[in-house]
Amino acid sequence: MSPGEASTLHLTARFLRMLSLVLEELGAVRDAFRRAEYAGLTARARALERETDLLEREMEDACLAAFAGPLTGEELAFHLMVFRSLTNLERVGDYALTVARDLEALAPRTRSATLQDVLPLVNLLSEMLEKLAYAFAERDAAAAREVMRLDEEEVDALYEQMLRASLTRLHERPDDVEVALTAHRMARSLERLGDHLVNVAERVLGLASSPPPLRLPPLPS
Repeated sequence: MSPGEASTLHLTARFLRMLSLVLEELGAVRDAFRRAEYAGLTARARALERETDLLEREMEDACLAAFAGPLTGEELAFHLMVFRSLTNLERVGDYALTVARDLEALAPRTRSATLQDVLPLVNLLSEMLEKLAYAFAERDAAAAREVMRLDEEEVDALYEQMLRASLTRLHERPDDVEVALTAHRMARSLERLGDHLVNVAERVLGLASSPPPLRLPPLPS
């Protein structure tokens, strides 16, 4: 196995691990909703986020080391896609942590109806993460396009719905400004999380849609 092939396999596994960590963060938020138990949510999300940060640095170093060595055109395109996506994945983890922190702080101070607006968006973003992982692992262009479609057609609609609900509650209970602002920040964090997933999906789509490298026939001896 060439160094480029070994690096590709290593980075594939670590990239999928980064996606799974964010999925775990969103899963912790979803489980907190289902149990209506929010204590410790921030600590759980922060532990996952620390692992995400470590993986980002490890993968960045691995990409830079690979760039210094011989890579085929296909291997170079893969490493560039991973390297350019690392910041997006790190930001995805940051936003998931922000949502967990806000939810733990907000839950004891508001009615459950205020929180229920968040759950459909968390579920949809979890679905996008799963599809993105499949698109990346299988170089599946259709799955990458589906991630982009879900964000454009469904995430944005749910985000607008959350904003309207937050404004309505603020109008009905003007003294409860802090709750309304926290709910607004949660909605914005989830919407931005989806945007970063789309950025990665666009790069995966470019990689999956690229024609195979041209292989010239050997010169006659």
